[in-house]
Amino acid sequence: MAFEMIKKEGNNVTVQMTVSAEAFEKAIQNVYSSTKGRYAIPGFRKGKVPRSIIEKQFGEGVFFEDAINDLLPGSYSEAVDGLALDPVAQPDIDVKEVSKENGLVIEAVVIVKPEVAIDNYKGVDVKKIETVVSEEEVDQEIEKIREMNARLVSIEDRPVQDGDTLTIDYAGTIDGIAFDGGTAQGQQLVVGSGQFIPGFEEQLIGANLGDHVEVKVTFPETYHSEDLAGKEAVFAVDVHGIRVKELPALDDELAKDVSEFDTLEELRADYRAKLTETAEKQNEMALRDSVIDAVVAKLEADIPDAMVENEIDYMIRDFDSQLRYQGLDLDGYMKFTGSKLEDLKEQMRTDALARVRTTLAIEEISKREAISVTDEDLENEFVRIAERQGTDVENVKKVFASDNYEYLKNNLVTKKTVDFLVEQANFAE
Repeated sequence: MAFEMIKKEGNNVTVQMTVSAEAFEKAIQNVYSSTKGRYAIPGFRKGKVPRSIIEKQFGEGVFFEDAINDLLPGSYSEAVDGLALDPVAQPDIDVKEVSKENGLVIEAVVIVKPEVAIDNYKGVDVKKIETVVSEEEVDQEIEKIREMNARLVSIEDRPVQDGDTLTIDYAGTIDGIAFDGGTAQGQQLVVGSGQFIPGFEEQLIGANLGDHVEVKVTFPETYHSEDLAGKEAVFAVDVHGIRVKELPALDDELAKDVSEFDTLEELRADYRAKLTETAEKQNEMALRDSVIDAVVAKLEADIPDAMVENEIDYMIRDFDSQLRYQGLDLDGYMKFTGSKLEDLKEQMRTDALARVRTTLAIEEISKREAISVTDEDLENEFVRIAERQGTDVENVKKVFASDNYEYLKNNLVTKKTVDFLVEQANFAE
């Protein structure tokens, strides 16, 4: 098989592939051998019809299409490798000539990665982020602990207030008729939580223990049950219990109850240290992102639409996986939100373009700086993954079979390249 590049316009490369008559004939014979059982011709047993008879009956080119399809993948891969092309999408194929006498002439329009230019990527200026943890943030963490250790105390000497936890029975009707799901006994309800439909909880404020309250509400037009959406309902509610949340005292006893510390100040110091550590990690990530943004801004490239579309498709698949993990899927999400797939793709377009630009910039810089991954780097990554997952290194290696190590290596090259750029950056106070 011969091949040559006959035209290059921007990111579109036209490649001509020529398959000899001998190679084409061999492919035709292979197709005949594997498909002759499909043909039933009077006078011949099935699978025993000579090729010449089939071609006479159905035309000389009866096997051409399958033969071309069999030849094309290998021919295309050989041409791409031989011409050192880097395709980013499926090629546009055009069969220019096909005959037993002359073989095949096929043209493929290949969309390739763009040529990129990026200069002055070393020493970009980035504003340093100061790590400060306020006492208010520490207070908020301590309040979370108090909330987690709160207890509910029964109230009998005052009416219902916002925030109270009630025990109620209720029975709902529409036009005097009960409806499915409108009745419950011993229901727990936090007033103001928004657990019930709008207007329900507010009408219980001021009620006393043992009261019978008539609550009138209108179901939202967007209510999940079409039978109830937009309809007025009346709920007969009996208040059987009123409880209020009581927080533990803010003292040393709290620290002893919830931690290994003896004093509240020690507990606060521990949370202050943890918050500082978290903030420092977040700031480090933010600085890395700032460095990447500053570097990528220097990239010049005519990015083909196909690369952006590929990235959008990847983002859609990733989003679908996240939804499935939560018990939903993409179709269900579309129905629930009333959106369309094309709208979602359009929302992702800006981020997809940014991702493509980042990938191209990192790839180019890693080549220029000859950044690579050593066996030691790979072993260290296996250890890191094993420690994070609580398993041993050999199990990690089995998961990442040797033919998939390339994925890890690419990730490590990206990380080392970003590390390099961060080390070279200028951080201003």
